[in-house]
Amino acid sequence: MTKEKILVIALPGIGDALMSTPMLALLRQAKPDADIHVLTMFHATRELFLTNPNLDAVHFFDFINGYSIEGFLYLMHLRKFDFDISINIYPQNRREYNIFALLIGASKRIGIRYGHKNWENLNWLMTDTINEDDEYHCVEENIRLLSVLGIKPEIKEESLPNLELHLLEEHVAFADLWITNNRLENASPLIGFHAGTALFKNHIRRRWAPEKFAELAKRIHINYNSKILLFGGPDDIEANEIIQKLAPESIIEVKTKSIMDSIAVMQKLSLFISNDSALMHIAGGLNLPTIAIFGPTNETYVHPWKTNYEIVHTGIECRPCFYYSPKPLTCYRTPDEHFLCIRNIEVDRVYDAASRFLKGFNE
Repeated sequence: MTKEKILVIALPGIGDALMSTPMLALLRQAKPDADIHVLTMFHATRELFLTNPNLDAVHFFDFINGYSIEGFLYLMHLRKFDFDISINIYPQNRREYNIFALLIGASKRIGIRYGHKNWENLNWLMTDTINEDDEYHCVEENIRLLSVLGIKPEIKEESLPNLELHLLEEHVAFADLWITNNRLENASPLIGFHAGTALFKNHIRRRWAPEKFAELAKRIHINYNSKILLFGGPDDIEANEIIQKLAPESIIEVKTKSIMDSIAVMQKLSLFISNDSALMHIAGGLNLPTIAIFGPTNETYVHPWKTNYEIVHTGIECRPCFYYSPKPLTCYRTPDEHFLCIRNIEVDRVYDAASRFLKGFNE
């Protein structure tokens, strides 16, 4: 009997890809004999998927920086696998991704029918869709896609799988050595910061000011005798440099060559404080206590999954205003009030949240 072949198209970044892993676990549980593949276009997401035991193969092509003809030829290469089913994970409200699914050629193409810009982004190229529902977390939306295949678990966070991160021994060994080299074996509490976000589509405007992260680092360091480990990637260099310059005694920057090594170091933390970012979701996947600083995005969709967390936001009447589409993040307030939702969050608010998590440590 021929195995069923399923391609999961997971082209967004790290956080969105990670939020598809509970769906992959349920898909594998329901279809233990299927060939389940994933397609991704970022090196870091490829790393995450390569160690996932629910996948039989990981396909990678850099559709952003590669030439169009090369991308087309790669999609034609995938067509040769004769996939029976493709699943566009949520959120992927872009016309290019729907065209990719069509070109790959699975007879059943599963996706979301979005509440915004659905028609113009060609989501009608999917053969089977479910309606986007703003009441659900992204993890839950991904799992709801499986209903097209007759897989219908109860959609309640407490009964659904965790995000899946699978570290290899080499990643754990790296983290142990990094901790030793930085003389942190007996440091407690160790607290992680991520001051970055994605840059595309103006998402840099979701960032809390690095100057405020620096002030927060100094206060936590003084009051809890804690070292702050500063995480981030190439997009976060400028913000991290500002924080290090303003709080040099409090900060140790974590520099690694792979996302998996960074994740292994994050496992050592007592608390993680972050913007709404990929590393915030990784903290959830590690079951780390997390403080998440939110501006225009909606915590209903993307709060840290199945971990102890606190959201800090302003409560300004116009937030959250973000929705999933190719449209850049825009603020419709007057220019002097742009993105007050993130700008008006004071250090005291985040410090007070940190203090609640650090009760067990002497202040």
